[in-house]
Amino acid sequence: MFKNALYGLVLLGGIGASGLLTAAYRAPARLPLHRTETVPVQEDTSKKIQLIQAKSVVNLQTDTLSERRFVGDVIFKQGTSLLSCDSASFNANTNIIEAWGHVHINQDDSVHTYSDQLLYRGNQRLATLTGNAKLTDTKIVLTSPTLNYDLNTKIGTYDQGGKLVNGESVLTSREGIYYGETKDVYFKKEVVVVDPGFTLGTDTLMYNSVTKIATIMAPTTINDGKMTMYVTSGYYNTDLGYGNFAQRPTIEDSTNTFTANEIQTDKATGISIATGNMIWRDTAQKVAVLANYGIVNQNVKTVLATQKPVMLLEGKDDTLFVAGDTLFSGVIPFLKDSATLAEDSARIARGDTSNTNKSDTADKRFLIAYHHVKIYSDSLQGVADSVYYSSVDSIFRLYRNPVLWASNNQLTGDTIFLFTKNQKADKLLLDQNALIVNSPGPDMYNQIKGNTILGYFGDEKLDSMYVNGNAENIYYVQDDDSAFISINRLLSANTRVYFENGELERIVFVKEPEATMYPFTQMPEEQKLLPGFKWEIHRKPKSKYELIGQ
Repeated sequence: MFKNALYGLVLLGGIGASGLLTAAYRAPARLPLHRTETVPVQEDTSKKIQLIQAKSVVNLQTDTLSERRFVGDVIFKQGTSLLSCDSASFNANTNIIEAWGHVHINQDDSVHTYSDQLLYRGNQRLATLTGNAKLTDTKIVLTSPTLNYDLNTKIGTYDQGGKLVNGESVLTSREGIYYGETKDVYFKKEVVVVDPGFTLGTDTLMYNSVTKIATIMAPTTINDGKMTMYVTSGYYNTDLGYGNFAQRPTIEDSTNTFTANEIQTDKATGISIATGNMIWRDTAQKVAVLANYGIVNQNVKTVLATQKPVMLLEGKDDTLFVAGDTLFSGVIPFLKDSATLAEDSARIARGDTSNTNKSDTADKRFLIAYHHVKIYSDSLQGVADSVYYSSVDSIFRLYRNPVLWASNNQLTGDTIFLFTKNQKADKLLLDQNALIVNSPGPDMYNQIKGNTILGYFGDEKLDSMYVNGNAENIYYVQDDDSAFISINRLLSANTRVYFENGELERIVFVKEPEATMYPFTQMPEEQKLLPGFKWEIHRKPKSKYELIGQ
């Protein structure tokens, strides 16, 4: 018996499993010379399965079955692929192998598969791996309860849940397709990526194990610990932390959120470039920026906006709009004062560390707008070449030909300081060559001029003003029926001006003024305008939509 088994092994090793079938072949009788010989069909050797080794073999031969069962350190070879297992059965008629125990397929030393069981269709070179199925190449390890692998195309699929490990990245999904030639893996349903630097969740994802680039194919959430990205299209380099997203992605952190038609973001620098209809918001300070192009640095909390940028400062009842050629906003660290620091030190000395993890700073935001700046709110409008605003003192500083309009009053000066509370005008300072103008009628102008003018607001309307230094006044006097009766021109050191509902109500002179009264029709034309007079109503923003659609 032992000799017969040994002889069978030698024969199998020498001529292969299919060789046994051809050993009994007998040449046909010679045909007449005048007949055409039939040329045998060439055998496809790439499909031929050869047994390399096995400790024992059992042959099963019937009219319909030609099967051999091999046990112990079994190894088969097909082309350049090797299949090893603990035991296997081979059907020569169908060219199918069933294998059990420590099943391993080595394809060209490039792709390896492992499983507890295997059904291998040799003619199609299709492998169905069951039980602890695993596929590895030079980059990844893919595991699943069941895995189908095509040795022709090097494509593997699973539909009962799978996990891919690539370095420190772990990707899981309900379904997946592995492409060995391109090193792409297509994940479908319940896709989760866990990496030391981020987590990702989606329904569909394409991932390349060489470049470590994840191609976004469905609504996806990426969280890198500092910011969260909500994206639907584009790609994310999981190794570098660089993403390029389209179709209105949104990025947010603890205080800021922004969206645009397209966003490029780099985790290493904290810089994101937003293109097309960008909307950026500082949710903590209620500040928003609209623009067609923006650069956001989330590390230092800055935003630079160009291409029709508009900033919105949200108040309780009103919103202030600021537009310009370029807007830039950043934060000013606000350090604790000495008294607070001393209190913290005393608390720590007592052993109370309950607040030691809190930040030592509270950020305050500033704004710089320059070139063709426009300001609009329901109660106040303005223009300037450049504007600086800081939430530390809540002051707008307007430079180079600045103009403000409050109700029907035009306010100008070399520099204008607008003090606000809760995004509402509280007071203002017209510094040098200060001038207030309103128009009671066509080509008629009430004017108040001084070195500086300090004004106060009440209910978001001008309430009173103090004119300091060389105060000059021209105003039109009307009777109770609003008919014009005279024009007064006065000169005084200081003047107080009072308004009612935003309209000029009365003027009080601190010292006796030099006054000249002209009948309404008799004032010389050259006396009707103060030196430095300018009426720039054409520059006044008419609505917030003018700023947004500038």
